[in-house]
Amino acid sequence: MTAAVSRRWIVILTMALGLMLTGLPQTASAQVTAFKQAVAEAAARDADISAFYKANGYKSLWTGRTGRDRQRRTALFNVLATAGDHGLPVGRYDVNGLQAKMKAAKNGRDRGLVEVELSRTFLQYSRDLQTGVLVPSRVNSAIVRQVPYRDRTSYLVNFSKSSPVGFFKALAPKTTEYNALMKEKLRMERMLTKGGYGAQVPGKALKPGQSGASVVALRNRLITMGFLKRTNSQTYDAAMQSAVQQFQVANGLSADGVAGAGTLTEINKSVQVRLQSVMVAMERERWFNQERGKRHVLVNIPDFTAKVIDNGKTTFSTRSVVGANQDDRPTPEFSDVMEFMVINPSWYVPRSIVVGEYLPALKRNRNAVRHIEITDNKGRKVNRSNVNFSKYTERTFPFSMRQPPSKGNALGLVKFMFPNQYNIYLHDTPAKNLFGREVRAYSHGCVRLADPFDFAYALLAKQTSDPEGFFQAKLATGKEARVNLKSPVPVHIIYRTAFTTPKGHTQFRRDIYGRDAQVWNALSKAGVALRAVQG
Repeated sequence: MTAAVSRRWIVILTMALGLMLTGLPQTASAQVTAFKQAVAEAAARDADISAFYKANGYKSLWTGRTGRDRQRRTALFNVLATAGDHGLPVGRYDVNGLQAKMKAAKNGRDRGLVEVELSRTFLQYSRDLQTGVLVPSRVNSAIVRQVPYRDRTSYLVNFSKSSPVGFFKALAPKTTEYNALMKEKLRMERMLTKGGYGAQVPGKALKPGQSGASVVALRNRLITMGFLKRTNSQTYDAAMQSAVQQFQVANGLSADGVAGAGTLTEINKSVQVRLQSVMVAMERERWFNQERGKRHVLVNIPDFTAKVIDNGKTTFSTRSVVGANQDDRPTPEFSDVMEFMVINPSWYVPRSIVVGEYLPALKRNRNAVRHIEITDNKGRKVNRSNVNFSKYTERTFPFSMRQPPSKGNALGLVKFMFPNQYNIYLHDTPAKNLFGREVRAYSHGCVRLADPFDFAYALLAKQTSDPEGFFQAKLATGKEARVNLKSPVPVHIIYRTAFTTPKGHTQFRRDIYGRDAQVWNALSKAGVALRAVQG
C-alpha cells in the first residue's frame, strides 16, 4: 500500500469516526477521534498491532482512564523495570522514556501514539522473555532448534482478556532449570558486587603436600567458591584435595584431586565469565520453552552425556562421544522423535566420508578399507579390482559404501534412530577407549554411547517384561533387526555449559565448540549486560 493510499484510508477512517461520534460533546468527540486516528496511523507500520486494534475498534489497552487500563500499564512498567533479572536487554524497552511520554501526553493524539508504542514494547518484551532475545540459527548455523514462537497478535488478544500480572508470570519458562539458573544469576551478581572470587591462583600445577603462596591463593579461591570450609591451613592437605575433587566433578574434569593445568584454568575463570555462561543458559532455555515429553532423551553436548528423563527425573545416564570440533563434524542442536532401534546394524557410509576420506585412500590403494563393501546404485556388492578409482572425482564417484553387521562395525551393535535431515543418531561404537577421556569430541557428528545395551534395555522396558532377554535374542542372530518403539520417545540434543543438579548446585563445562561465546557476543550486541546487585 502506498503512502498516499494509506493516508486516504486514514482520512476515510477519521470521517467515519466523526459520524459515529456526532452525539458526543465536540471536545470528547475530537479527543476520541484524534486518539483512534493516531493509533491507526502509528499501528500501520506493524501488521500484527494494526490487526489487533482494527479488531477491537481502536480502543485503548494501556492509556485509558479505566482501572483496567491502569492495571495493565502498571503491570507492564513493573516487569520492564525488572527485565534485568531475566538477563534481558533492559535498554531495548526504555521504561523511563515510556513513562515520560505517558506523563507528557496532553491530548488524544499524544495518547494514541504512546498507546501503540506501549503495545510495541509489550510485544518485544513478551517474545524476548518467552522464546528468547536472539534467533538461534542466526548466531550459529548448527543451532537448528525450532523455537516455539507464538503469534504476535495472540499476545495482545490474550493479554486483553487476562489478569495482567498473571499473564506476565506465565511468559518465562516454567522449568525447574530456568528458575534455578535465575537464582544462580542473582547469587553471582551479588558475588560480583563483593569483588568476585578473589585473586587468581598463580603457577602451572599444584598437588597434595605442597605449601606456599600459590596454595594459599588456591585455598582462598576454593573457600570463596564454596568448595572448602574456612581454614588457616597453608598446606595442600586432605581437606583441600577433597575440595579440588568436588570442584573437578562440578566442572566435568577428571576428579584426581590434583590442581593441574586444566583444573587451574577452570578455577581461575572469573565470576563474570561464569555469570555469562549462566545468562546464556537462560537464553537457551527460553529457546527451548516447550513440552519435552514425560519421557524423553536428553543429550548435553558439552557434558558428554545422554540421559533418559522420566517425569522430570533422570532414570538412566551414560557417557557419550560427540562430534569433533572441525569442519562439518560438530553435533547440531535440535529435537526430534526416536522411532526405532536397529540391532546388528549395517553402516551406510555418509557420502561426505565416502568421497572425502575413503576415495582418496582407494586411489592410493584399491585394497584400502577392506572392511567396507563398495556397492552400486542397487545395493549390489562391487568387485573393487574391476574399478579404476583414479578416474573419479568427489562429484563423479558413482558408488556407495557399506559396512556389514559385526562387532567391529563403526556403529557397534545397535543404533537408535530418530530420522532427521542432519543424519544424526545415537549408537554403539567399538572405540570404547574414548569414553575414559575428559573431553570426548571425536565423532563425525553422531552421538556414541558408552552403555548402549543398557540404554536399549531402558527404552525397551516400556514394551516388554524382559528387555534384556529380548534384546540379546535379537543380537545373537547376528542379523540386522529393526525394533520399533511402541511409544516413540522425544530426543533433545542441547548445548549447556552451565546447568544445575537436582539439588540446585550449578555445574559448568567447557565451551567445546565456542557456541556459547558466540551467543554471549550476540546478546551483548542486543543490549544484554552484566550487572552487580547490592544485598
